[in-house]
Amino acid sequence: MCSGPSGPSSPARWRWGRPRTDPAELARLALHPDDDLAPNRPGEALLVALDRDPGPARRLRPDPRRRALAAEQSVGDALDALDSAGWHTLHSVPLPGGSRIHHLLIGPGGLFALHTLYARKQRVTVTDPVVTLGRRETNPLLRRLRTHADRASHALTAEVRPVLVLVEPAALSVPTHPREVRVLTDTDVPALARPGGVLKPADVEALHAMARDRNTWTRV
Repeated sequence: MCSGPSGPSSPARWRWGRPRTDPAELARLALHPDDDLAPNRPGEALLVALDRDPGPARRLRPDPRRRALAAEQSVGDALDALDSAGWHTLHSVPLPGGSRIHHLLIGPGGLFALHTLYARKQRVTVTDPVVTLGRRETNPLLRRLRTHADRASHALTAEVRPVLVLVEPAALSVPTHPREVRVLTDTDVPALARPGGVLKPADVEALHAMARDRNTWTRV
């Protein structure tokens, strides 16, 4: 990710001068309902998938999609509660190629691309870029998170920081802080809203108006 004065990670683009709010506001008002991502519910993509294919009525093991949905809904509800503090959250933001950002948080403290992982009663170890959940196979998940954040930064021309949220883990071990990625548990989510001073209210609204437009994400 470029970090120079004109690159997407430069906060000065939004910190100084008058933000380009008028075009963003007009674009928001002109959005076709099918292109507006703001009404998406937490876990929207999984809800649609389960509605289309609920799977067999009886299963030997719980459907992993429902566990993933529960995780996204839990974190999504916590993020939506930050709205009164000047933050906006978009859920299930689609990326070309079939990927998606589980939650995109935009507010005074900046922009965050959150990925939730169901980890109930599991021991989780994070060793960059690998995430190990219980006794399951390791997964280089942090690479995907950084890629998603980079793509979001490119789409919004502003720095987006990746966050991994583990839902209800029995224990969490992070021997070395991962590069760029913040690792939280679901109970830590409200802490994301504590810092401020990165974006002004008008900047937050302009970025939110841009991010809620589905067409913004077709370029990444």
